[in-house]
Amino acid sequence: MKQFSFNDESLTLPDSAFELVEHLGFNSAEQAKWAWFELSGAVLSHYLADEEARLQALLTFFYQERGFQTADEYFAIAAADLGMCFMLRRGNSTTLATALKLLAKQLDLQLDLLLLPGATVLVCTMAGEFRYIDPLTGRFLSRHDLHSLVKGELGNAAPFKARYLKPANNQLILMRMMSELKSAAVLAHEFEAAMECCNLMLAWYPDELNLHRERAFIAHQLGAIHVATADLQFFIDNNPHDPMVELVKMQLRELGEESQTFH
Repeated sequence: MKQFSFNDESLTLPDSAFELVEHLGFNSAEQAKWAWFELSGAVLSHYLADEEARLQALLTFFYQERGFQTADEYFAIAAADLGMCFMLRRGNSTTLATALKLLAKQLDLQLDLLLLPGATVLVCTMAGEFRYIDPLTGRFLSRHDLHSLVKGELGNAAPFKARYLKPANNQLILMRMMSELKSAAVLAHEFEAAMECCNLMLAWYPDELNLHRERAFIAHQLGAIHVATADLQFFIDNNPHDPMVELVKMQLRELGEESQTFH
């Protein structure tokens, strides 16, 4: 796989997302761009003077006229691919939210992504109040609904943290997309693509311990025992009091035995 990297100055949506997926070998950036151009031009006919009416027109265009909806295979690679979302009009919460955010910009509406644990939602400020939108359905959500999404992912005792309401920038959106593409690639046994997602995310966040542990698993599937061993050792050295450390130490011992068997 060719070398590929992002820097903060070059990050744009949707182009960076299209380039990422093409780099991973899942889709053509050119095809994705044509699907985006068609939609971004078509939505302009819904530019109304009243901001509230414009938002409603956007939601009607997106969900009813163009038929965007939740992907049947929610955790598949296609659902996590923004280009495929534009082409098939199916996606997960992150790709649908990003598509809607980009189309909103065409109508001078600012929709931002909130990256909740396990789900992505949209927020806009209108008439002096925050409006939260479920990208899977287009319906408006309350703060109580947002907390329910968090509890659904983390458990009923999970608190709702103030940071969940911080709008995501392009880097964080792409990180979420890469994380979801990585998980989808693992499910599809596309381990080289999953490994590349880990490498790209670690280039931005080299000290993210759970990413090192995830990369160790993927490297093991690819037979890269030395990489897997180094990542597990990094996790142990930098997180000695984590409840998972004993399990990680066991994995490390098993890798050592496997490495000796190969030799």
